[in-house]
Amino acid sequence: MLTVSRLTLLRSTVGVAAAASLLKSPAVLAQAAPLKLKFGNDLPATHSVNVRLKEAIEAITAETKGQVAINLFPNNQLGSDTDMMTQLRSGALELATMPGTVMSTLIPTASLTGVGFAFTNYDKVWAAMDGEVGKFIRGNIEKVGLTPFEAVWDNGFRQITSSTRPIKTPEDLANFKIRVPVVPLWVAIFSAFGAAPVSIPLNEAYSALQTKIADGQENPLALIESAKFYEVQKYCSLTNHSWDGFWLISSGKVWRTIPKDVQEVLQKHFNAAAKKQRDDIVKANADYQKELESKGLTFNTTNAEAFQAVLAKTSFYKDAKAKFGDEAWALLQKYAGNIG
Repeated sequence: MLTVSRLTLLRSTVGVAAAASLLKSPAVLAQAAPLKLKFGNDLPATHSVNVRLKEAIEAITAETKGQVAINLFPNNQLGSDTDMMTQLRSGALELATMPGTVMSTLIPTASLTGVGFAFTNYDKVWAAMDGEVGKFIRGNIEKVGLTPFEAVWDNGFRQITSSTRPIKTPEDLANFKIRVPVVPLWVAIFSAFGAAPVSIPLNEAYSALQTKIADGQENPLALIESAKFYEVQKYCSLTNHSWDGFWLISSGKVWRTIPKDVQEVLQKHFNAAAKKQRDDIVKANADYQKELESKGLTFNTTNAEAFQAVLAKTSFYKDAKAKFGDEAWALLQKYAGNIG
Protein backbone atom coordinates (compact mmCIF):
# COMPACT_ATOMS: atom_id res chain seq x y z
CA MET A 1 0.00 0.00 0.00
CA LEU A 2 1.37 3.34 -1.04
CA THR A 3 1.75 5.76 1.87
CA VAL A 4 2.69 9.40 1.56
CA SER A 5 3.90 11.70 4.30
CA ARG A 6 1.64 14.74 4.54
CA LEU A 7 4.54 16.86 5.70
CA THR A 8 6.67 15.79 2.75
CA LEU A 9 3.86 16.44 0.28
CA LEU A 10 2.92 19.88 1.51
CA ARG A 11 6.38 21.27 2.23
CA SER A 12 6.88 22.62 -1.28
CA THR A 13 5.24 23.25 -4.62
CA VAL A 14 6.65 19.91 -5.72
CA GLY A 15 4.84 18.35 -2.79
CA VAL A 16 1.61 20.02 -3.76
CA ALA A 17 1.98 18.68 -7.27
CA ALA A 18 2.58 15.20 -5.93
CA ALA A 19 -0.45 15.40 -3.69
CA ALA A 20 -2.51 16.58 -6.62
CA SER A 21 -1.36 13.71 -8.81
CA LEU A 22 -2.58 11.23 -6.25
CA LEU A 23 -6.07 12.63 -6.61
CA LYS A 24 -6.23 11.16 -10.11
CA SER A 25 -6.85 7.76 -8.66
CA PRO A 26 -10.11 7.18 -6.71
CA ALA A 27 -8.47 4.18 -5.11
CA VAL A 28 -5.80 6.37 -3.58
CA LEU A 29 -8.13 9.28 -2.79
CA ALA A 30 -9.02 8.04 0.66
CA GLN A 31 -5.39 7.59 1.73
CA ALA A 32 -3.77 10.64 0.09
CA ALA A 33 -2.88 13.71 2.10
CA PRO A 34 -5.27 16.58 1.33
CA LEU A 35 -4.40 19.01 -1.44
CA LYS A 36 -4.21 22.31 0.41
CA LEU A 37 -4.98 25.51 -1.47
CA LYS A 38 -4.89 29.08 -0.17
CA PHE A 39 -7.49 31.53 -1.49
CA GLY A 40 -6.99 35.26 -0.96
CA ASN A 41 -8.85 38.48 -1.76
CA ASP A 42 -9.24 42.06 -0.59
CA LEU A 43 -12.93 41.88 0.37
CA PRO A 44 -14.47 41.87 3.86
CA ALA A 45 -15.57 38.44 5.07
CA THR A 46 -19.22 39.56 4.95
CA HIS A 47 -19.13 40.54 1.26
CA SER A 48 -21.37 38.42 -1.00
CA VAL A 49 -18.32 37.15 -2.90
CA ASN A 50 -16.85 35.63 0.25
CA VAL A 51 -20.22 34.31 1.42
CA ARG A 52 -20.67 32.43 -1.88
CA LEU A 53 -17.02 31.36 -1.93
CA LYS A 54 -17.43 29.73 1.48
CA GLU A 55 -20.42 27.78 0.18
CA ALA A 56 -18.49 26.67 -2.90
CA ILE A 57 -15.50 25.62 -0.81
CA GLU A 58 -17.75 23.53 1.42
CA ALA A 59 -19.25 21.87 -1.66
CA ILE A 60 -15.79 21.14 -3.06
CA THR A 61 -14.68 19.67 0.26
CA ALA A 62 -17.75 17.45 0.35
CA GLU A 63 -17.45 16.23 -3.25
CA THR A 64 -13.75 15.41 -2.86
CA LYS A 65 -14.37 13.79 0.54
CA GLY A 66 -12.06 16.24 2.24
CA GLN A 67 -9.13 15.65 -0.09
CA VAL A 68 -9.20 19.23 -1.41
CA ALA A 69 -8.86 21.65 1.50
CA ILE A 70 -9.23 25.34 0.58
CA ASN A 71 -8.53 28.01 3.18
CA LEU A 72 -10.09 31.41 2.45
CA PHE A 73 -8.18 34.53 3.52
CA PRO A 74 -10.36 37.66 3.05
CA ASN A 75 -9.64 41.33 3.73
CA ASN A 76 -6.04 41.46 2.44
CA GLN A 77 -4.85 38.98 5.06
CA LEU A 78 -2.26 37.71 2.58
CA GLY A 79 -1.17 41.20 1.55
CA SER A 80 -2.27 43.83 -0.94
CA ASP A 81 -3.69 42.96 -4.34
CA THR A 82 -0.25 43.60 -5.81
CA ASP A 83 1.30 41.23 -3.26
CA MET A 84 -1.25 38.53 -4.03
CA MET A 85 -0.72 38.92 -7.77
CA THR A 86 3.00 38.33 -7.27
CA GLN A 87 2.26 35.31 -5.09
CA LEU A 88 -0.10 33.88 -7.71
CA ARG A 89 2.46 34.19 -10.48
CA SER A 90 5.16 32.53 -8.39
CA GLY A 91 2.90 29.72 -7.19
CA ALA A 92 3.06 30.78 -3.52
CA LEU A 93 -0.71 31.51 -3.63
CA GLU A 94 -3.04 29.15 -5.43
CA LEU A 95 -6.35 31.04 -5.84
CA ALA A 96 -7.71 34.58 -5.62
CA THR A 97 -10.56 36.81 -6.70
CA MET A 98 -9.38 40.13 -8.02
CA PRO A 99 -11.05 43.08 -9.76
CA GLY A 100 -10.20 43.40 -13.42
CA THR A 101 -9.25 47.02 -12.89
CA VAL A 102 -6.73 46.09 -10.21
CA MET A 103 -5.26 43.38 -12.45
CA SER A 104 -4.81 46.02 -15.16
CA THR A 105 -1.46 47.12 -13.73
CA LEU A 106 -0.18 43.80 -15.12
CA ILE A 107 -2.83 43.07 -17.77
CA PRO A 108 -4.02 46.39 -19.26
CA THR A 109 -7.07 44.94 -21.05
CA ALA A 110 -8.43 43.56 -17.76
CA SER A 111 -9.75 47.05 -17.01
CA LEU A 112 -11.57 47.37 -20.34
CA THR A 113 -14.99 46.94 -18.72
CA GLY A 114 -14.28 49.71 -16.22
CA VAL A 115 -14.22 52.48 -18.83
CA GLY A 116 -16.22 55.42 -17.50
CA PHE A 117 -19.94 55.34 -18.35
CA ALA A 118 -19.49 52.50 -20.90
CA PHE A 119 -22.11 50.05 -19.64
CA THR A 120 -25.56 51.31 -18.73
CA ASN A 121 -27.23 48.08 -17.55
CA TYR A 122 -26.55 44.50 -16.52
CA ASP A 123 -27.91 43.02 -19.76
CA LYS A 124 -25.01 44.64 -21.59
CA VAL A 125 -22.53 43.67 -18.88
CA TRP A 126 -23.25 39.94 -18.83
CA ALA A 127 -23.67 39.67 -22.59
CA ALA A 128 -20.14 41.08 -22.87
CA MET A 129 -18.54 39.14 -20.02
CA ASP A 130 -20.13 35.79 -20.91
CA GLY A 131 -19.36 36.51 -24.56
CA GLU A 132 -16.51 37.86 -26.63
CA VAL A 133 -15.24 40.49 -24.19
CA GLY A 134 -14.82 37.92 -21.42
CA LYS A 135 -13.10 35.49 -23.79
CA PHE A 136 -10.75 38.21 -25.01
CA ILE A 137 -9.74 39.22 -21.47
CA ARG A 138 -9.29 35.60 -20.35
CA GLY A 139 -6.84 35.09 -23.20
CA ASN A 140 -4.78 38.04 -22.01
CA ILE A 141 -4.84 36.82 -18.40
CA GLU A 142 -3.46 33.46 -19.50
CA LYS A 143 -0.53 35.15 -21.23
CA VAL A 144 0.93 36.23 -17.87
CA GLY A 145 0.85 32.75 -16.35
CA LEU A 146 -2.52 32.91 -14.60
CA THR A 147 -5.54 30.66 -15.17
CA PRO A 148 -8.90 32.48 -15.13
CA PHE A 149 -12.17 30.72 -14.37
CA GLU A 150 -14.93 31.24 -16.91
CA ALA A 151 -17.62 32.97 -14.83
CA VAL A 152 -16.92 36.54 -13.73
CA TRP A 153 -18.25 37.68 -10.35
CA ASP A 154 -20.07 40.99 -9.86
CA ASN A 155 -18.30 43.92 -8.27
CA GLY A 156 -21.28 46.07 -9.23
CA PHE A 157 -21.79 49.53 -10.61
CA ARG A 158 -19.77 52.06 -8.68
CA GLN A 159 -21.12 55.04 -6.72
CA ILE A 160 -19.43 58.02 -5.08
CA THR A 161 -19.58 58.77 -1.36
CA SER A 162 -18.46 61.99 0.28
CA SER A 163 -18.02 63.57 3.69
CA THR A 164 -18.16 67.13 2.38
CA ARG A 165 -20.80 67.53 -0.34
CA PRO A 166 -23.02 65.46 -2.61
CA ILE A 167 -21.78 64.93 -6.15
CA LYS A 168 -24.75 65.98 -8.27
CA THR A 169 -23.06 67.35 -11.39
CA PRO A 170 -19.65 66.87 -13.07
CA GLU A 171 -18.64 70.28 -11.72
CA ASP A 172 -18.99 68.98 -8.14
CA LEU A 173 -15.94 66.79 -8.75
CA ALA A 174 -13.62 69.77 -9.22
CA ASN A 175 -10.75 69.55 -6.70
CA PHE A 176 -12.58 66.75 -4.88
CA LYS A 177 -10.15 64.52 -2.96
CA ILE A 178 -11.37 61.01 -3.78
CA ARG A 179 -9.88 57.68 -2.80
CA VAL A 180 -9.62 55.27 -5.73
CA PRO A 181 -8.02 51.82 -5.98
CA VAL A 182 -4.48 51.55 -7.31
CA VAL A 183 -5.90 51.55 -10.84
CA PRO A 184 -4.60 53.91 -13.56
CA LEU A 185 -7.94 53.89 -15.41
CA TRP A 186 -9.89 55.32 -12.48
CA VAL A 187 -7.19 57.83 -11.70
CA ALA A 188 -7.61 58.96 -15.31
CA ILE A 189 -11.42 59.14 -15.07
CA PHE A 190 -11.46 61.41 -12.04
CA SER A 191 -8.49 63.46 -13.18
CA ALA A 192 -10.43 64.17 -16.37
CA PHE A 193 -13.23 65.65 -14.26
CA GLY A 194 -10.74 67.86 -12.41
CA ALA A 195 -10.88 65.86 -9.17
CA ALA A 196 -7.87 64.98 -7.03
CA PRO A 197 -7.76 61.14 -6.96
CA VAL A 198 -5.62 59.40 -4.33
CA SER A 199 -4.70 55.74 -4.93
CA ILE A 200 -5.05 53.84 -1.67
CA PRO A 201 -5.48 50.05 -1.08
CA LEU A 202 -8.94 49.00 0.10
CA ASN A 203 -7.80 47.90 3.55
CA GLU A 204 -6.47 51.44 4.17
CA ALA A 205 -9.44 53.30 2.67
CA TYR A 206 -11.50 53.60 5.87
CA SER A 207 -8.68 55.23 7.83
CA ALA A 208 -7.91 57.53 4.87
CA LEU A 209 -11.50 58.78 4.93
CA GLN A 210 -11.51 59.00 8.71
CA THR A 211 -8.35 61.13 8.78
CA LYS A 212 -9.44 63.25 5.77
CA ILE A 213 -6.60 62.13 3.54
CA ALA A 214 -9.53 61.77 1.16
CA ASP A 215 -12.96 63.39 1.38
CA GLY A 216 -14.70 60.68 -0.59
CA GLN A 217 -14.38 57.33 -2.29
CA GLU A 218 -16.14 55.30 -4.97
CA ASN A 219 -17.35 51.72 -4.73
CA PRO A 220 -20.44 49.57 -5.28
CA LEU A 221 -23.12 49.76 -2.58
CA ALA A 222 -22.30 46.25 -1.36
CA LEU A 223 -18.75 47.26 -0.50
CA ILE A 224 -19.78 50.64 0.90
CA GLU A 225 -21.93 48.70 3.35
CA SER A 226 -19.56 45.83 4.17
CA ALA A 227 -16.56 48.15 4.60
CA LYS A 228 -18.66 50.45 6.84
CA PHE A 229 -17.79 53.58 4.91
CA TYR A 230 -21.11 55.03 6.06
CA GLU A 231 -19.45 55.62 9.44
CA VAL A 232 -17.10 58.20 7.91
CA GLN A 233 -19.17 59.53 4.96
CA LYS A 234 -22.35 61.64 4.74
CA TYR A 235 -23.48 61.46 1.12
CA CYS A 236 -23.85 58.78 -1.56
CA SER A 237 -24.28 59.88 -5.17
CA LEU A 238 -25.67 57.23 -7.53
CA THR A 239 -23.38 57.90 -10.49
CA ASN A 240 -23.05 54.36 -11.89
CA HIS A 241 -19.85 55.73 -13.38
CA SER A 242 -18.18 52.40 -13.92
CA TRP A 243 -18.76 48.65 -13.73
CA ASP A 244 -16.17 46.12 -12.72
CA GLY A 245 -16.12 42.42 -12.05
CA PHE A 246 -14.03 40.04 -9.99
CA TRP A 247 -12.02 37.44 -11.86
CA LEU A 248 -11.44 34.16 -10.05
CA ILE A 249 -7.91 33.22 -10.98
CA SER A 250 -5.51 30.43 -10.18
CA SER A 251 -1.75 30.32 -10.30
CA GLY A 252 -0.93 28.76 -13.66
CA LYS A 253 2.01 26.91 -12.12
CA VAL A 254 -0.23 25.26 -9.55
CA TRP A 255 -3.23 24.73 -11.85
CA ARG A 256 -1.15 22.61 -14.23
CA THR A 257 -0.36 20.20 -11.38
CA ILE A 258 -4.01 19.60 -10.48
CA PRO A 259 -5.62 16.59 -12.19
CA LYS A 260 -8.31 17.37 -14.74
CA ASP A 261 -11.12 15.72 -12.76
CA VAL A 262 -10.27 17.87 -9.73
CA GLN A 263 -10.06 20.96 -11.93
CA GLU A 264 -13.57 20.18 -13.15
CA VAL A 265 -14.88 19.98 -9.59
CA LEU A 266 -13.37 23.36 -8.79
CA GLN A 267 -14.69 24.92 -11.98
CA LYS A 268 -18.18 23.53 -11.48
CA HIS A 269 -18.65 24.87 -7.97
CA PHE A 270 -16.84 28.18 -8.33
CA ASN A 271 -18.56 29.08 -11.62
CA ALA A 272 -21.96 28.18 -10.17
CA ALA A 273 -21.21 30.31 -7.10
CA ALA A 274 -20.34 33.26 -9.34
CA LYS A 275 -23.75 33.09 -11.05
CA LYS A 276 -25.48 33.04 -7.65
CA GLN A 277 -23.42 36.00 -6.45
CA ARG A 278 -24.47 38.02 -9.51
CA ASP A 279 -28.10 37.53 -8.49
CA ASP A 280 -27.22 38.42 -4.90
CA ILE A 281 -25.96 41.86 -5.93
CA VAL A 282 -29.01 42.70 -8.05
CA LYS A 283 -31.44 41.67 -5.33
CA ALA A 284 -29.45 43.34 -2.60
CA ASN A 285 -28.84 46.78 -4.12
CA ALA A 286 -32.28 48.15 -3.20
CA ASP A 287 -31.89 46.77 0.30
CA TYR A 288 -28.38 48.21 0.59
CA GLN A 289 -29.65 51.69 -0.20
CA LYS A 290 -32.38 51.47 2.44
CA GLU A 291 -29.91 50.12 4.98
CA LEU A 292 -27.30 52.76 4.23
CA GLU A 293 -29.93 55.49 4.46
CA SER A 294 -30.91 54.18 7.88
CA LYS A 295 -27.27 54.44 8.91
CA GLY A 296 -27.04 58.10 7.95
CA LEU A 297 -26.07 58.30 4.28
CA THR A 298 -28.03 60.79 2.18
CA PHE A 299 -28.59 59.59 -1.40
CA ASN A 300 -28.97 61.54 -4.62
CA THR A 301 -29.34 60.52 -8.27
CA THR A 302 -27.34 61.91 -11.18
CA ASN A 303 -27.60 62.27 -14.95
CA ALA A 304 -25.11 59.85 -16.49
CA GLU A 305 -25.36 61.50 -19.90
CA ALA A 306 -24.21 64.82 -18.44
CA PHE A 307 -21.12 63.17 -16.95
CA GLN A 308 -20.38 61.25 -20.16
CA ALA A 309 -20.69 64.45 -22.22
CA VAL A 310 -18.12 66.22 -20.04
CA LEU A 311 -15.81 63.19 -20.17
CA ALA A 312 -16.11 63.07 -23.97
CA LYS A 313 -14.86 66.67 -24.21
CA THR A 314 -11.59 65.56 -22.61
CA SER A 315 -9.05 63.15 -24.11
CA PHE A 316 -10.23 60.32 -21.84
CA TYR A 317 -12.00 58.11 -24.42
CA LYS A 318 -9.38 58.78 -27.08
CA ASP A 319 -6.62 57.85 -24.62
CA ALA A 320 -8.51 54.73 -23.50
CA LYS A 321 -8.93 53.53 -27.08
CA ALA A 322 -5.22 54.06 -27.73
CA LYS A 323 -4.35 52.18 -24.54
CA PHE A 324 -6.60 49.17 -25.11
CA GLY A 325 -6.14 48.92 -28.85
CA ASP A 326 -8.56 48.81 -31.77
CA GLU A 327 -9.58 45.16 -31.28
CA ALA A 328 -10.48 45.58 -27.61
CA TRP A 329 -12.27 48.89 -28.22
CA ALA A 330 -14.33 47.40 -31.04
CA LEU A 331 -15.40 44.50 -28.81
CA LEU A 332 -16.36 46.88 -26.00
CA GLN A 333 -18.47 49.04 -28.30
CA LYS A 334 -20.14 45.96 -29.78
CA TYR A 335 -21.80 45.42 -26.39
CA ALA A 336 -21.74 48.87 -24.77
CA GLY A 337 -22.66 50.94 -27.79
CA ASN A 338 -20.78 53.86 -29.33
CA ILE A 339 -18.98 55.76 -26.56
CA GLY A 340 -16.65 58.70 -26.66
